[in-house]
Amino acid sequence: MPELGPANTSRRHFAKRLTKLALGSGVLGCGYTLLEAKWCKVSRVVIPLKNLSATMEGTTLLLITDVHHGPFVPLSYVRDVVAMANALKPDIIALGGDYVSKHRSYIEPCLDVLGGLKAPLGRFAVLGNHDHWESAELSSLGLAEAGITQVDNRGEWVTKGQSRLRIGGVGDFWEDRQNIEGALGDAQDSDPCVVLSHNPDFVEGLFDARVGLVLSGHTHGGQVVVPGYGAPLVPSLYGQKYLHGLVQGPQVPVYVSRGVGTVTPPVRFLCRPEIVHITLTRANLI
Repeated sequence: MPELGPANTSRRHFAKRLTKLALGSGVLGCGYTLLEAKWCKVSRVVIPLKNLSATMEGTTLLLITDVHHGPFVPLSYVRDVVAMANALKPDIIALGGDYVSKHRSYIEPCLDVLGGLKAPLGRFAVLGNHDHWESAELSSLGLAEAGITQVDNRGEWVTKGQSRLRIGGVGDFWEDRQNIEGALGDAQDSDPCVVLSHNPDFVEGLFDARVGLVLSGHTHGGQVVVPGYGAPLVPSLYGQKYLHGLVQGPQVPVYVSRGVGTVTPPVRFLCRPEIVHITLTRANLI
């Protein structure tokens, strides 16, 4: 076998260094995606809501969705999310479903921790597809025991003085029925109305003029976002449309949260988990 010359030796050393760098970058990349999955942030947005009264102007609402407590989302992380939320001192908290993943045994401890959320004007929740898969019955029981008002296909009035705001919800788009009449109840065309729907695809068929805003999760922002492309995997019939943020549906706008938890694979990239802090303002002020 011929001896290696200086050029061949340099190339060999370069190839080894390149291989080590690639492996190291891969390990660091994997480590970062796992870290980002627990790097929860607060996203602050101001959203105009039609028919909002002057008394209700500036009402704050937190949207917390897709907690997914389970093998990859420990209870300690859920406690951190609750502490972050309470530090924001919101008027209202909206929980958008998918509280657990993988097994019904996670339901009770997760909802017990979420019961520590504080909001003087009320805490409202709907179920997501994972809650149905693990146990809708136990999930509803857990919400009730935590003192959180479940609004699947029903709603409640939030009041400030003589003013009122309707907080309603519908059943999961994949696993339940959606009764907007039940969600809105006796709301009039002149009332401000917010509806919770775990899955944002629901708004494609929503044409009730009373609804001013829908709050959703479900898509997780894709969890992994490729620069210049978007998210390769989005659990929606409409591709990237309902990936994240304030999106205009056929008639009603919907805010889609990236959520606070993850499902398999338990990673995020360029898609940090979030608690959404919404300040409601009168539509004519923006």
